[in-house]
Amino acid sequence: MLNRVILIGRLTKDPEMRYTPAGVAVTQFTLACDRPVSQGKEKEADFINIVAWRQLAETCANHLKKGRLTAVEGRIQVRNYENNEGKRVYVTEVIADNVKFLDTNKDGSQRADRPDTARDPFQDDGKPIDISPDDLPF
Repeated sequence: MLNRVILIGRLTKDPEMRYTPAGVAVTQFTLACDRPVSQGKEKEADFINIVAWRQLAETCANHLKKGRLTAVEGRIQVRNYENNEGKRVYVTEVIADNVKFLDTNKDGSQRADRPDTARDPFQDDGKPIDISPDDLPF
């Protein structure tokens, strides 16, 4: 089974961060993604709800702003709950695993603070690995 999605779009408003009762950071924002349309037709967009958790949530809340071009990689999640009127409400959202800031500063330089590199402990930083063969379990 596969549940992966990659989106590129612009934030419709500033992200909203909160903390769960257990103290876990969660940030929500909406990404406007252009829909492919036939030539001569007016552009259409889909508005996709995104949820980021923990360190990624804090990074998104600190660095994303309305209108910022952003790439999100994650999985689709559907949840439901009963509202105050007793009706079942279904919510579809993307749970972000990786977020990249795609636009640049006004001076043309890339923006700093890329959460995907901070989260990947296996990233190849180009340095040799200092490990003894005696440390290997095989």
